[in-house]
Amino acid sequence: MEKAGESVRVLVIAPAQEDVVALRHIFGHSKWVLETARTYAEAREAIETRTPPVLICESRLPDGDWTHVLSAVTELPNPPRVIVTSLHADERLWADVLDRGGYDVLAKPFDGREVVRVVSLAWRQWKDEAERSARRTTLAGKTSALGGGNASTAG
Repeated sequence: MEKAGESVRVLVIAPAQEDVVALRHIFGHSKWVLETARTYAEAREAIETRTPPVLICESRLPDGDWTHVLSAVTELPNPPRVIVTSLHADERLWADVLDRGGYDVLAKPFDGREVVRVVSLAWRQWKDEAERSARRTTLAGKTSALGGGNASTAG
Protein backbone atom coordinates (compact mmCIF):
# COMPACT_ATOMS: atom_id res chain seq x y z
CA MET A 1 0.00 0.00 0.00
CA GLU A 2 1.20 3.53 -0.76
CA LYS A 3 2.25 5.38 2.40
CA ALA A 4 1.20 8.91 3.37
CA GLY A 5 3.45 11.47 1.74
CA GLU A 6 4.70 8.92 -0.77
CA SER A 7 4.17 9.68 -4.43
CA VAL A 8 1.43 7.67 -6.09
CA ARG A 9 2.58 5.56 -9.01
CA VAL A 10 0.67 5.14 -12.25
CA LEU A 11 1.81 2.84 -15.04
CA VAL A 12 1.00 4.27 -18.47
CA ILE A 13 0.98 1.62 -21.18
CA ALA A 14 0.99 3.45 -24.49
CA PRO A 15 2.91 2.88 -27.69
CA ALA A 16 2.37 6.51 -28.80
CA GLN A 17 4.83 8.94 -27.25
CA GLU A 18 2.37 11.82 -27.64
CA ASP A 19 0.00 10.09 -25.19
CA VAL A 20 2.78 9.79 -22.61
CA VAL A 21 3.75 13.44 -23.12
CA ALA A 22 0.12 14.55 -22.72
CA LEU A 23 -0.31 12.56 -19.50
CA ARG A 24 3.01 13.81 -18.10
CA HIS A 25 1.84 17.34 -18.78
CA ILE A 26 -1.51 16.71 -17.05
CA PHE A 27 0.18 15.30 -13.94
CA GLY A 28 3.27 17.53 -14.12
CA HIS A 29 2.48 19.56 -11.01
CA SER A 30 1.26 16.70 -8.85
CA LYS A 31 2.90 14.06 -6.67
CA TRP A 32 1.87 11.39 -9.15
CA VAL A 33 4.76 9.45 -10.65
CA LEU A 34 4.13 8.18 -14.16
CA GLU A 35 6.02 5.08 -15.20
CA THR A 36 5.74 4.01 -18.81
CA ALA A 37 5.67 0.94 -20.97
CA ARG A 38 5.20 0.83 -24.73
CA THR A 39 4.09 -2.79 -25.02
CA TYR A 40 2.21 -5.45 -23.11
CA ALA A 41 5.49 -7.33 -22.50
CA GLU A 42 7.10 -4.23 -20.94
CA ALA A 43 3.99 -3.60 -18.87
CA ARG A 44 3.87 -7.16 -17.59
CA GLU A 45 7.49 -6.89 -16.44
CA ALA A 46 6.73 -3.61 -14.63
CA ILE A 47 3.61 -5.11 -13.02
CA GLU A 48 5.51 -8.16 -11.80
CA THR A 49 8.36 -6.04 -10.42
CA ARG A 50 6.25 -3.59 -8.42
CA THR A 51 2.55 -3.40 -9.14
CA PRO A 52 1.22 0.17 -9.26
CA PRO A 53 -2.26 0.99 -7.96
CA VAL A 54 -3.46 2.41 -11.29
CA LEU A 55 -2.77 1.41 -14.89
CA ILE A 56 -3.66 3.60 -17.85
CA CYS A 57 -3.62 1.39 -20.93
CA GLU A 58 -4.12 2.20 -24.60
CA SER A 59 -6.85 -0.04 -26.02
CA ARG A 60 -4.49 -1.44 -28.68
CA LEU A 61 -0.86 -2.36 -28.09
CA PRO A 62 1.75 -3.68 -30.54
CA ASP A 63 1.71 -7.09 -28.83
CA GLY A 64 -1.81 -7.31 -27.41
CA ASP A 65 -4.52 -5.08 -26.05
CA TRP A 66 -6.12 -3.90 -22.83
CA THR A 67 -7.75 -7.31 -22.24
CA HIS A 68 -4.28 -8.90 -21.95
CA VAL A 69 -3.29 -6.32 -19.36
CA LEU A 70 -6.51 -6.81 -17.42
CA SER A 71 -6.03 -10.59 -17.44
CA ALA A 72 -2.48 -10.18 -16.14
CA VAL A 73 -3.60 -8.24 -13.07
CA THR A 74 -6.98 -9.78 -12.26
CA GLU A 75 -5.62 -12.52 -9.99
CA LEU A 76 -3.36 -10.21 -7.97
CA PRO A 77 -4.42 -9.36 -4.43
CA ASN A 78 -6.05 -5.93 -4.70
CA PRO A 79 -5.26 -5.61 -8.41
CA PRO A 80 -4.51 -2.20 -9.87
CA ARG A 81 -7.41 -0.30 -11.37
CA VAL A 82 -7.19 -0.47 -15.17
CA ILE A 83 -8.24 2.59 -17.15
CA VAL A 84 -8.41 2.14 -20.92
CA THR A 85 -7.69 4.95 -23.37
CA SER A 86 -8.83 5.16 -26.96
CA LEU A 87 -9.27 7.64 -29.76
CA HIS A 88 -12.47 5.73 -30.53
CA ALA A 89 -13.87 5.54 -27.00
CA ASP A 90 -17.55 4.78 -27.28
CA GLU A 91 -20.32 3.17 -25.24
CA ARG A 92 -19.44 -0.30 -26.53
CA LEU A 93 -15.81 -0.05 -25.37
CA TRP A 94 -16.88 1.45 -22.05
CA ALA A 95 -19.41 -1.36 -21.44
CA ASP A 96 -16.83 -4.00 -22.43
CA VAL A 97 -14.20 -2.53 -20.08
CA LEU A 98 -16.62 -2.41 -17.15
CA ASP A 99 -18.06 -5.88 -17.87
CA ARG A 100 -14.57 -7.40 -17.82
CA GLY A 101 -13.55 -5.70 -14.57
CA GLY A 102 -11.76 -2.60 -15.83
CA TYR A 103 -12.25 0.71 -14.04
CA ASP A 104 -13.11 3.24 -16.77
CA VAL A 105 -12.36 4.57 -20.25
CA LEU A 106 -10.70 7.87 -21.15
CA ALA A 107 -11.22 9.35 -24.60
CA LYS A 108 -8.38 10.89 -26.56
CA PRO A 109 -7.45 13.65 -26.92
CA PHE A 110 -7.31 13.79 -23.14
CA ASP A 111 -9.29 16.30 -21.09
CA GLY A 112 -6.95 17.11 -18.20
CA ARG A 113 -9.66 17.53 -15.58
CA GLU A 114 -11.35 14.26 -16.58
CA VAL A 115 -8.04 12.37 -16.50
CA VAL A 116 -7.21 13.67 -13.02
CA ARG A 117 -10.75 12.92 -11.79
CA VAL A 118 -10.83 9.35 -13.12
CA VAL A 119 -7.29 8.47 -12.03
CA SER A 120 -7.82 10.00 -8.58
CA LEU A 121 -11.04 8.05 -8.06
CA ALA A 122 -9.41 4.84 -9.29
CA TRP A 123 -6.51 5.32 -6.89
CA ARG A 124 -8.91 6.10 -4.03
CA GLN A 125 -10.88 2.92 -4.70
CA TRP A 126 -7.66 0.88 -4.81
CA LYS A 127 -6.42 2.48 -1.57
CA ASP A 128 -9.73 1.92 0.23
CA GLU A 129 -9.70 -1.75 -0.78
CA ALA A 130 -6.08 -2.12 0.37
CA GLU A 131 -7.01 -0.63 3.76
CA ARG A 132 -10.08 -2.90 4.09
CA SER A 133 -7.94 -5.91 3.23
CA ALA A 134 -5.32 -4.93 5.81
CA ARG A 135 -8.04 -4.55 8.47
CA ARG A 136 -9.49 -7.97 7.59
CA THR A 137 -6.04 -9.53 7.82
CA THR A 138 -5.39 -7.85 11.20
CA LEU A 139 -8.80 -8.89 12.49
CA ALA A 140 -8.32 -12.47 11.27
CA GLY A 141 -4.93 -12.59 13.01
CA LYS A 142 -6.39 -11.33 16.28
CA THR A 143 -9.30 -13.77 16.07
CA SER A 144 -6.92 -16.63 15.33
CA ALA A 145 -4.66 -15.64 18.22
CA LEU A 146 -7.62 -15.46 20.60
CA GLY A 147 -8.98 -18.78 19.41
CA GLY A 148 -5.55 -20.40 19.58
CA GLY A 149 -4.97 -19.04 23.07
CA ASN A 150 -8.29 -20.38 24.32
CA ALA A 151 -7.67 -23.82 22.85
CA SER A 152 -4.23 -24.15 24.45
CA THR A 153 -5.44 -23.14 27.93
CA ALA A 154 -8.50 -25.36 27.80
CA GLY A 155 -6.55 -28.62 27.59
